[in-house]
Amino acid sequence: MTAVLPPPRTFGGLLRPRRLTRVEDGGDLHALLWVPGPGMRMISSAVLGGGIGERHWILNAQVPHGYRRTDPDRHLAELAAGAGARGPGVGLMTAADVSAYAHAHDDGAEAVVTSGVDVRGWAAVPGSGDAVAGGGAHLPGTINIVVALPVPLTDSALVNAVATATEAKTQALLEAGHDCSGTPTDAVCVAARAPSPGEAPHAFAGPRSLWGARLARAVHRAVHDATPSPSPPSF
Repeated sequence: MTAVLPPPRTFGGLLRPRRLTRVEDGGDLHALLWVPGPGMRMISSAVLGGGIGERHWILNAQVPHGYRRTDPDRHLAELAAGAGARGPGVGLMTAADVSAYAHAHDDGAEAVVTSGVDVRGWAAVPGSGDAVAGGGAHLPGTINIVVALPVPLTDSALVNAVATATEAKTQALLEAGHDCSGTPTDAVCVAARAPSPGEAPHAFAGPRSLWGARLARAVHRAVHDATPSPSPPSF
């Protein structure tokens, strides 16, 4: 007997993130909170909730320029708890105004991007990395990518999805005229539905796979829409 699988789940929480505002260091700072609830497996490079596992929420929080706290994971956990998020989650941060996020979708794949490109460059730079251990604590410019897919992925496909999202980000930056592959503090989170009993997860998420191609197009559009074009040179 063929198992009857549930239809792909939509992520209304990702389409309509809850916007939060707090006062910190004398100014208003914003955050975006998604709470899809249990049943989601995520992979992330985030400082809070990174790695692979079940996560219940995603927080993308704006912090001041010149951020100096040495416990960003605790800071993010405090912000999430204060907003009512419960259970394990993913926390990202950026100095960019997250209320100016961009959202894009492609046949079920969704991407939300916040983008700051004040400090940008190429990933491979001779002698880089020694002075900014861990990617940097100042967060002068960060591109945070959150992706949601309505289908389950294997662990290897989740890793593949991160690579695909990063490739699509770089493509969008180059097409927009930015001479860079990103910023030193970029982060990504990919959320996929946990498999139902008897359901086989998708084994591929590369840019030429079904869901990888959709993910790539959604990320490409969202990064393009969220990232301002470079200013023309002044003479």
